[in-house]
Amino acid sequence: MFLFLSKLLPQLIYPVGLSTVLLLVAIATFWKHPKVAAISVGLALGVLFFSANSWVADGLMYSLERQYPPLTASPPADAIIVLGGCTRSAHFPRPWVEIAEEGDRVLYAAKLYREGKAPKVILAGGRIYWKGGGQSEASDMAELIQTMGVPESALILETRSLNTYENATNVLQIVQQRNLNGSLLLVTSARHMPRSIAIFEKLGMSVIAAPTDFWTTDANENAGFLGVILRLLPDSEALDYTSMALKEWIGFSIYWLRGWV
Repeated sequence: MFLFLSKLLPQLIYPVGLSTVLLLVAIATFWKHPKVAAISVGLALGVLFFSANSWVADGLMYSLERQYPPLTASPPADAIIVLGGCTRSAHFPRPWVEIAEEGDRVLYAAKLYREGKAPKVILAGGRIYWKGGGQSEASDMAELIQTMGVPESALILETRSLNTYENATNVLQIVQQRNLNGSLLLVTSARHMPRSIAIFEKLGMSVIAAPTDFWTTDANENAGFLGVILRLLPDSEALDYTSMALKEWIGFSIYWLRGWV
């Protein structure tokens, strides 16, 4: 039930969900309380306008992504941990497993392995049945990463976890069972890294951040005058990334309240 509520309730706080709630309030109060209805409509428009602004999206993403810099030099690790949430199952008519926006996680993990950063790659992620089902995310990632030169013998699959906390607790069991007592490279999206690192470290694991899938880059800051003007206009991609950033901040708060970080 916690898993379901953790997916459902934040939807009412994200920009689209919050705007929908405000518009429903406007409809319900239109005849008897027109001022309340007008305020609700104004708030809904304000939420959508600012949430779909690229400057707002960049600011929220920047606050998450720049907490951990890109990996440069690092000593050899015992394993590379890759967190799920970056693939789409091979449901018809897809000819094969497909990568989502976060698919850079798999690509980057393969690169780190080929560079000799660690001899093992732990792929962590199950699959929520009421979100489409299919084989586990770990199995999806295993299919993809083997085509990039990572042998099956180097892979360790964790196929039961359904959220980041379960990723960490299940990986901890693997680490203990296989006596992987050295450092571990943690690969996930840059915006997801603060929450992930906090959970793994809370469980006592020695993890080194290896973030990927960055939204904010130097190119965002050097867009020029025309770029600045365009970035002031509402944009669906910016709305999406504002929601993703809010998801991380809300998730971190919930995990903190539960004592997981």
